[in-house]
Amino acid sequence: MDGFQVQVVVAHPDDETFGCGSLLLHAAAAGATTSVVCATRGEAGEGGGAHLGAIRERELREAARLLGVDRVDLLGFTDSGMSGDAAEDTLVGAPFERVVAAVRAAVDAVRPDVLVTLDASDSHRDHVRIRDAAIQAARAAGVPRVYLACLPRSLMRRWVEHMRTERPEMEHLDADVAALGTPDDDITTVLDAAGHLPARERAIAVHASQTSPYEGLPADLRRAFLADVHLRRVHPAPGPDLDGDLPETSLFA
Repeated sequence: MDGFQVQVVVAHPDDETFGCGSLLLHAAAAGATTSVVCATRGEAGEGGGAHLGAIRERELREAARLLGVDRVDLLGFTDSGMSGDAAEDTLVGAPFERVVAAVRAAVDAVRPDVLVTLDASDSHRDHVRIRDAAIQAARAAGVPRVYLACLPRSLMRRWVEHMRTERPEMEHLDADVAALGTPDDDITTVLDAAGHLPARERAIAVHASQTSPYEGLPADLRRAFLADVHLRRVHPAPGPDLDGDLPETSLFA
């Protein structure tokens, strides 16, 4: 795996860990060089305050170290928040072409063999924005393979049912439950990362300024989210002739 590059592109500090932590650990353990591109410093996250962005950047860099990440790039956009007007310096408020150009520069600097971004199936507008920009930038840069890190719909439905009882104040719970998550049949790649659970739990704990989406989950549901990596390959898109080879069980085949 010497020289193989895996790049993860996300919107906020903690997305790399909450969304892609097991993937990064899996890739690093296999000998790949890994990098994280983060669009914002998460200024609109829980707690707020003038120093939240600096706090979350420190958490990002420490979590990345624990995940074996070799390089972290921040794009400098401002966190758009969940709703409301988006200023011109925010990830959602900035012209889409500017976001794509910023991601493209980070991609060109690394020239990854595989690029991964979030599926945005939680409906967060910053996640949608960075997903769309990352896919466009990766295709323009000629990245050989592009994946979405997925939240399987079957697990998301179980998550919503639990959270509506335990944390009913959460904003995501107002979304259309039927549309949350990626349909299980669309997942093309499943990687066994159970051996990396302790390391991922340590990285999750580093993001202490924010509440983990896995906080308080029953042990079996928490493990279902964290032990396997669920991906959807969007480039090259699988065709009918490849259906018999799915799901993939390796990122490096």
